[in-house]
Amino acid sequence: MKKIAKYLKKYSLQIFFVLAFAFGQTMADLNLPNIMSDIVDVGIINGDTNYILKRGGIMLLVALAGGACSVILGLLAAKIAVGVSRDLRYDVFSHVEEFSLSEFNELGTSSLITRSTNDINQIQQVLVMLLRMAVAAPIMFIGALIMAISKDAPLSIIFAVAIPMVLIILGVVSKFSIPLFKSMQVKIDKINRVVREGLMGIRVVRAFNRTEYEESRFNDASKDLTDTAIKVNKIMAFMMPIMMLLFNIMSVALIWFGAKRIDIGEMAVGDLMAFIQYSMQVMMSVIMVAMIFIMVPRAEASADRIVEVLETEPVIEDKKDTVKAETEKGHLQFKNVEFRYPGAEQPVLSNINFEARPGETTAIIGSTGSGKSALINLIPRFYDVESGEILVDGVNIKDMAQHDLRNKIGIVPQKANLFSGTIADNIRYGKLDATQEEIEHAAEIAQASGFISEMKEGYESEIDQGGNNVSGGQKQRLSIARALVRKPEIYIFDDSFSALDFKTDAKLRSALKDETKDATVIIVAQRVSTVMDADRIIVLDEGKICGIGKHKELLENCKVYKEIVLSQLSEEEIA
Repeated sequence: MKKIAKYLKKYSLQIFFVLAFAFGQTMADLNLPNIMSDIVDVGIINGDTNYILKRGGIMLLVALAGGACSVILGLLAAKIAVGVSRDLRYDVFSHVEEFSLSEFNELGTSSLITRSTNDINQIQQVLVMLLRMAVAAPIMFIGALIMAISKDAPLSIIFAVAIPMVLIILGVVSKFSIPLFKSMQVKIDKINRVVREGLMGIRVVRAFNRTEYEESRFNDASKDLTDTAIKVNKIMAFMMPIMMLLFNIMSVALIWFGAKRIDIGEMAVGDLMAFIQYSMQVMMSVIMVAMIFIMVPRAEASADRIVEVLETEPVIEDKKDTVKAETEKGHLQFKNVEFRYPGAEQPVLSNINFEARPGETTAIIGSTGSGKSALINLIPRFYDVESGEILVDGVNIKDMAQHDLRNKIGIVPQKANLFSGTIADNIRYGKLDATQEEIEHAAEIAQASGFISEMKEGYESEIDQGGNNVSGGQKQRLSIARALVRKPEIYIFDDSFSALDFKTDAKLRSALKDETKDATVIIVAQRVSTVMDADRIIVLDEGKICGIGKHKELLENCKVYKEIVLSQLSEEEIA
């Protein structure tokens, strides 16, 4: 919580007013029993109506002032807590945006979502409680205790018995509830993960008739969370009746012993009434402070999880003195590159050496698991190489700012990702200031203009979340258009034509030739027909390059490539 406390600094002025209104509310609450005591002992007993009206009016004004302070205090506390949660959420999201794929894999998407929502909400709730109670409770406790003693010191001995009993009860509750509060956050992570997997994989779930299995997984995770929450609530539910029993016993004891003191003339009736109210304020203050100590550990568990995200340093960071590549445009080189995924025993790529130049198309082909996507992910620094270097325009990409590097690259990922918004918005994602003409031109090259024109709203047609209202091939073409509108120096197509039919594939590749003639084009593909016309084909096998050349050269010299070709084409087609 200490590291979260720095977010309160910008709200220093508001916190000052919170303290002032908390003090005002407490003073009002402390004065009301005293005024009531005067009304009873002086006004009612003496039958002085004017005194009753005068003191009653003052009592009403004090009550109104205390109520106003309470309302303003609640409003300010809520605004500060919401502001802190907003700042935290922004910082967490901004920091996560800087993560490499390694950090995402380590923390997990579902956990990051929980931390950005549920954990921050926990902090927000506790902040409201702290701001409202942390000042008021101690002042109330000390003030009420002093006022009670001033009314009757001998009767105050009851506090010496009641307060330790309250603290013992709260200590027992804290011992059992705090570990459960902490475990609840982990279990919320788990249920979010199960829900996310089930919803994202709904097609697979239904295709394999695993609906009941997924329901069972969700039910187990939900039941685990529910059981923990019930345990916590049982403990908290056990606390309140015990507290109320203790309060009632204390009230009975106060009335019993207070009545005896009234009978012997050592205490007035109004003083006893005020004393009872002050005793309630003392005990409620103890409970408020105890509740803070119970709730803060839960918020602290959430705060630790948020701080863990904020303190996770991205593995891939820009150097202090970055270099800009200005002498060349689109020249890509791999020099003795080796790479393994974090925690993996064996490298995914070994001894990778090749060049890709502007105006040329370099195709990468290989069997599943040969390292094609891993190689592609190294170019924009989604991962960093373990050894060797990658040069873009003659500069090691580790020496370049990630922003500058990625500005040179237009990527069409293997899995086409679209965002909620219009078709134009999704294409413009590649270039925020793209004109309508540029958007339409990119769509035409990507062979997307046909199906866009058939839509009711054309380029202003809405895309559902994840692109669920368009087909796989349409998603791919819109993703290609998004990269084309950027006009980058290096195009990367990571198996981006797999959902296209052969006719559309051929048209698209033909249109791309003119559009990308001055850029470097990298194509990862499974289809031989997609890579046959490339200026350079790189054949990967088990993370190593086993052949580089043109189609006919590789047919003669590369056994792996020939096997791939024969698995897809007939002898007549090869000839």
